[in-house]
Amino acid sequence: MKKRTHPYRSIRKRSTQLLWGLPLYDIAMGPDPDHDELRGHAHGIIAIGDIATGVLALGGVARGIIAMGGLALGALLGVGGVSTGALAIGGIAVGGVAIGGIAVGGVVVGGSAVGYYTMGGGAFGEYVISGTRRDAEAVRFFSEWLPLLRHLLAPLK
Repeated sequence: MKKRTHPYRSIRKRSTQLLWGLPLYDIAMGPDPDHDELRGHAHGIIAIGDIATGVLALGGVARGIIAMGGLALGALLGVGGVSTGALAIGGIAVGGVAIGGIAVGGVVVGGSAVGYYTMGGGAFGEYVISGTRRDAEAVRFFSEWLPLLRHLLAPLK
């Protein structure tokens, strides 16, 4: 059988050291005709690839405790175009604390924001700060918690 060729260059690097049965790092980007993969699938403590799954996952589709990518599915932190996580930051963000253009969650800051405590241009929720509504409880909550959020997000700048 003839191997398929692809116009894109592939990268495959994997640590020989294991932790919890996973390689310390795994990098898989681009097609791999030998394994019939059109996209690189990386699995490791640190996973970097077209599709990445790990404790720290970076990729087009990233799944992990901390995930960063086009589609970021993080347990604790998701950062990306579309993101989920306890703290989700992205164009579309869904999480306990969600910050984004379109954001949904418990504590939400965004252009279009839906949640319990919300702040944004078009904000909807129980306690809201928006162009048309300013609830005293929302003002109290965000006055107390925004400095902490700014501190937590400072390393991402």
